[in-house]
Parts: sequence; C-alpha cells; structure tokens
Amino acid sequence: MSDIKEKIIALQKYLDSKIIGQKDLVEKLIITLLADGHALLEGAPGLAKTKAIKTLSECIKATFNRIQFTPDLLPSDITGSEIYIAERCDFDFRKGPIFANLVLADEINRAPAKVQSALLEAMAERQVSVGGKQYKLQEPFMVLATQNPIEQEGTYNLPEAQLDRFLMYIKIDHPNAETEHKILKLVRSEQLGTKEQDQSWQEFSKTVGKLEIEDILKARREVLSIHMSEALEEYLVQLVVATRNPEKYDSSLKNSILFGASPRATIALDKCSKIHAWLDGRDFVTPDDVHAVIYDVFRHRIILSFEAQAEGITTDDVITSLLKTVPLP
Repeated sequence: MSDIKEKIIALQKYLDSKIIGQKDLVEKLIITLLADGHALLEGAPGLAKTKAIKTLSECIKATFNRIQFTPDLLPSDITGSEIYIAERCDFDFRKGPIFANLVLADEINRAPAKVQSALLEAMAERQVSVGGKQYKLQEPFMVLATQNPIEQEGTYNLPEAQLDRFLMYIKIDHPNAETEHKILKLVRSEQLGTKEQDQSWQEFSKTVGKLEIEDILKARREVLSIHMSEALEEYLVQLVVATRNPEKYDSSLKNSILFGASPRATIALDKCSKIHAWLDGRDFVTPDDVHAVIYDVFRHRIILSFEAQAEGITTDDVITSLLKTVPLP
C-alpha cells in the first residue's frame, strides 16, 4: 500500500468513527474529493450531513467556508462584488465565500434559481466572472451541498443544468436501532467531556496529521493508473446509452425516461469506479465497482416522464432495471 493510500484510508477510518452509521456517505465524500467533483447530499434533518462535511474539512489543511442558503440571499453574497473606493475613484473586488477549497452550500434548495445559478460557473469552470473580469478559484475546489427532502414551503428545486454539475447525488437514510445507540453514547461522551472521539483523532493525527493539498493531488494522480478493461469500458458506456434509449433494453421503460444521462455521467462513472477500486485495494475495476457508484452518479441525471412519476417510479427503480437488462461484460 502506498503512503498516500494509507493516509486516505486513515481519513476514511476517522470519519467513520465520527459519522456513525454512515459508511456509504463517508466513502462517497472521499470519492468525490479524489474525483475533483462536487456532491449533493439529501436526507432528513439530523442525519449528520453538515457534520460530515465540516469534519472532512477539519482533516484537510485547506480553506473552508459555509454558506447558509436563504430565500433573500443574493448572487453577490456568494461570488463577491465590486466595492467603490472613493479615495482612489476606483472599484475593488471583495471575494465572496465561494473562494475557498471546500464550500458547504447548506440547504441549497432554500434559495431561488437566480442564486443557485451563481454556483454554475464556479462549479463547472472553477472561476467567477464579476464586472467583466474572471477570478480563478483555488485548487482543489469542492462544493458540498445539502438539501432537505421533507420540506416544500420556501424551497426551490434545483435546475437540471445545475444538478448535472454535481458528480454525485447522495441520499442518506435513517440509522438502525444499533447505530442509534452508538450515536447516543458518542454524544453523551462529548457532553460529559470524556471525548471518546479524541482517541480516534489522536490515532488519525499520529498516522497522518492533516492531509495536505499536495496529498489530495497526489492521490488523484495515483487513481489515474487504475486499469479498466475494454469490455468493462464498453459496459459502462452501454449503461449510459441505455438511459437515453431504454426501450432497446427493457420495453417496460419505453415511456419512463424523458431525458437520459449526459456525457458527464460517462466521465463521472469512469472516475468514481476507478476510485472505488483503488479504495478497495485493487489496481483494476470490476463490475461491482461500477454498481457501487452508479446510483449516486445517475439518479440526478435521469429525468423521468410525467407518466412514470404518476406511477410512483423513481430514478433508482429505473437504474435497477437497467442493471438487470444491460448484459455484463
């Protein structure tokens, strides 16, 4: 195992100890970080979405900003704005909170589309345009957004164009009873000052300290060497194509999909599959790696027809059907 992989595995172990019962969430956050992408987290209140992101930021020597999205937020509150300086009769650009390595866009669906769209250029091109000038964002740059699915009042659905810019759309479920007990004990220990979590932090600090930005960039380069066979590559492409022409694979899906996945889905599925294999200790990708990440990569890139929604069909149901019908390599 390489030194950089040991550091990433140590990071994953530490996050698992802090975010109890959310191993899948932790793994997907690390995959997003190493894939140089952005993630959208959806789950009911209290499922540690914000805590997971903040804990990740604490483990990396990088800048972190949090933006609380509200209905009265303005685009300039995110990107920054030009301020007139009377003494010089000139304008100065004051950077907004988007200028950070890790940006938490908390409850992103509480702001209207005009504000949400302020993130589009930053997420896709890693720059912000204000007053006819372009300002480059620091490397690495990662947007981690959260949204609450149970509230409808005062919320605005994210436009499909913005959803496509998220590498992963991660859904979080409630923990089981056993995990709930562990969470209760952890919170009690924190409140009592025994700080059981400090042991895991000391172990992580001893092994890694804090991840440097160069460590992240090195891990990204190492992941590129993971091998994917031509047969598996063709399988990956066929899965994407199947979202656009589902009737060729499953006649029951003929009228279920309005729009299929974009080419970004192909690129994302390739990256995420390789990173999943790398985290699993292999230098080659298997179909299981593709299946492990495909739901998070596809679910926000497939637009269902009105008929499908009326019948209660979800994008996850469609993905499951495609996995059953598209032949394995």
